[in-house]
Amino acid sequence: MTGVLACQQIEGLIAEGAIGLQRDLTAGQVQPASLDLRLGTEAIRVRASFLAGAGRRVSDRLAEFEMHRVDLTAGAVLEKGCVYVVPLMEHLDLPRGLSAITNAKSSTGRLDLLTRTITDGGTEFDRVAEGYSGPLYAEICPRSFSVLARAGMRLNQIRFRHGQSVLSDSELAALHESDTLVSGGPAVIDQGLGFSVDLEPERGTLVGWRAKPHTGVIDLDRIGHYAPEEFWDRLDTDRGQLILDPDAFYILMSREAVHIPPSYAAEMAPYLAMVGEFRVHYAGFFDPGFGHAGAGGSGSRGVLEVRCHEAPFVLEHGQIVGRLVYERMEHVPDLVYGAGIASNYQGQGLKLSKHFRG
Repeated sequence: MTGVLACQQIEGLIAEGAIGLQRDLTAGQVQPASLDLRLGTEAIRVRASFLAGAGRRVSDRLAEFEMHRVDLTAGAVLEKGCVYVVPLMEHLDLPRGLSAITNAKSSTGRLDLLTRTITDGGTEFDRVAEGYSGPLYAEICPRSFSVLARAGMRLNQIRFRHGQSVLSDSELAALHESDTLVSGGPAVIDQGLGFSVDLEPERGTLVGWRAKPHTGVIDLDRIGHYAPEEFWDRLDTDRGQLILDPDAFYILMSREAVHIPPSYAAEMAPYLAMVGEFRVHYAGFFDPGFGHAGAGGSGSRGVLEVRCHEAPFVLEHGQIVGRLVYERMEHVPDLVYGAGIASNYQGQGLKLSKHFRG
């Protein structure tokens, strides 16, 4: 069989020892199609981001780049603009034929907290080779805000798969015909399901938020605590367009409402770089049941984490900015997003991370 592993299969991998744990599972750590990864007790400040490279271990490369170490046991500030490597509490001994992919969790991406996974022998970020056996590390670089982090926090997640089960455009078109994968806009299918930016809200003029350059520290354990205006500038327009500033970080919203049927998972992929001087997507997993009517949703807008690059760029309402790549689940999960589990963003609109009020 091929496909993305469901929560009950992930629990089986833990029971078999293919996923090793330094500490017992935390409540809610196993998600419908992924496993949250937990920070270990130490963050190593490094001079630069790096990959281990073929045949090399991360621990050996750390000796080249290490500056100092930070104890996360009681909590410590990870400074904006600095790069840290944190050994994770999970390690892998994957069987043959099983690979994995990682990504930042939704709240991590919405804080512009660049979090990627590196492995021994790894030549790509966020990719775990088939049959990998060894430790996992998170590379963390706060881009907009300094954050207070603690051991055990869950900033990224891992998804396991047998083979490749990505839907072709014709298969995706057939699925949309039967399940209505997007509403609020046409289904643009080209190497995935395209989605566009919403700059003409139904009510009011608020279209997004831009991170302020000089703010206080965000404690990642404080939920619904911070006033948005202390960390973000409102973006209002009635013209259907927005000029992005170089190296600024934005939270915007998709025009389309997204539906992920329970027997599928999806990943957000950036649109082609040639269409504009910006990048969309930091947290890219969409769980089975996201926005799906049978899981307590009626379609959920995709929140867009946008960073502009070298030149100012005019973003127009309805402009295609990314695409969703759908994959089959190997089994339907016992739990799906929004049904029987705590799902922060089911039915979401334009929404900052869970750390902010409102």
